[in-house]
Amino acid sequence: MEDQELHKNSRVVKVDSAESWNFYVNQAKNQSCPIVAHFTAAWCIPSVFMNSFFEELASSYKDALFLIVDVDEVKEVASRLEVKAMPTFLFLKDGNAMDKIVGANPDEIKKRVDGFVQSSRVVHIA
Repeated sequence: MEDQELHKNSRVVKVDSAESWNFYVNQAKNQSCPIVAHFTAAWCIPSVFMNSFFEELASSYKDALFLIVDVDEVKEVASRLEVKAMPTFLFLKDGNAMDKIVGANPDEIKKRVDGFVQSSRVVHIA
């Protein structure tokens, strides 16, 4: 129940299956929207610690899709993307992994998210 309340007003989308991962990645790809994915585990204290920071990032960067993936619930996706340690932050564009950070380093993560989202912006010329 607390978990549902946490994510109710959130910009972070919880991925609960390989199918939902594929759905969100394809949707973002079709909309040219970059993805920042946080691979976490309930038993990993640094991962749990990063959840509120990840929420703050999602609120600050509205041009990106922020996904949270529990590696114990969605093992297939974590395995396919070679996520071996938590927390892992994966940056995807057009369905492809562009960058990866392993570990709980808020300053580095924010810097990389900022650069990634800025470089992913599409400029429309009228």
